[in-house]
Amino acid sequence: MKKLLFVYNAHAGKAGIKSKLADLIDMMVKYGYQVTCRPTQWSGDATEQVEQTGADYDLIVCSGGDGTLDEVVTGMMRIEEKKPIGYIPMGSTNDFANSLRLPKNVMKAAEISLGGHRFACDVGQFNDNNFIYVAAFGIFTEVSYQTNQELKNLLGHAAYILEGAKSLLDLTAYEMRVEYEDVVLEGEFIFGMVTNSISVGGFKKIAGKNVLLDDGVFEVTLIQRPKNPLELNEIVTSLLSRVDNTELIYSFKTGEIRFDTEIEVPWTLDGEYGGSHQQAVIKNWHRAVEIMVKAGQEE
Repeated sequence: MKKLLFVYNAHAGKAGIKSKLADLIDMMVKYGYQVTCRPTQWSGDATEQVEQTGADYDLIVCSGGDGTLDEVVTGMMRIEEKKPIGYIPMGSTNDFANSLRLPKNVMKAAEISLGGHRFACDVGQFNDNNFIYVAAFGIFTEVSYQTNQELKNLLGHAAYILEGAKSLLDLTAYEMRVEYEDVVLEGEFIFGMVTNSISVGGFKKIAGKNVLLDDGVFEVTLIQRPKNPLELNEIVTSLLSRVDNTELIYSFKTGEIRFDTEIEVPWTLDGEYGGSHQQAVIKNWHRAVEIMVKAGQEE
């Protein structure tokens, strides 16, 4: 009999998974799996479980927010024989689930986890850690996860600016040297994100156009510190009109990038605190893990 490890965050999405557990396990058994359930007990628990026991299973299914998926992927990257991952999104934002076009309905998402098609997607490496869809720094990283959803829907791309930058005095900038391919950028940056997702912090299409999750490159956005209200307005206007490459906004694609700073800069990885670093080397591991998606969209 095939073996399945089901790792879930019992508290995600207002603990909605609890009422579905019996039905989910029943479905997994009907698909021919011997099921082992593991409710996560602490931060990093899912990573430990997959790293220590993942090789013993044919399929790993996780349920929770993108942070839970991040932990499972991190564990998977640490074992030699990679196993397919099913994802039942239950978090409040579910950025990567949106990119994978996974349904919000728990049972429909479970069906895809069990009977869908494998999609080999890229995984990011951030120094010694991994991330699945975003590494970011700057003033908007917290705002993106706190901004009211109605405001996001109304303002879209520029909600970062309008919520995060009440005035120039609110802007914290980091003096950075950024290197990618044969390019060197130096300046003061108020925000930066390295993404492999069409949705970040609930904002869809914020990473630009033609985003592919398996092309071996990240979408990078860097915003320089505005020197006056006119430049701040220029940034807002550019974001509203989705003009991402200007004198104040750098937007490009790359498979590897390095950030160097004199002081430690706090980063977020997949919406969770990723530590403070003076140096960040970010690499794209092309098609490193397989995630189950709906048949027909794996191309």
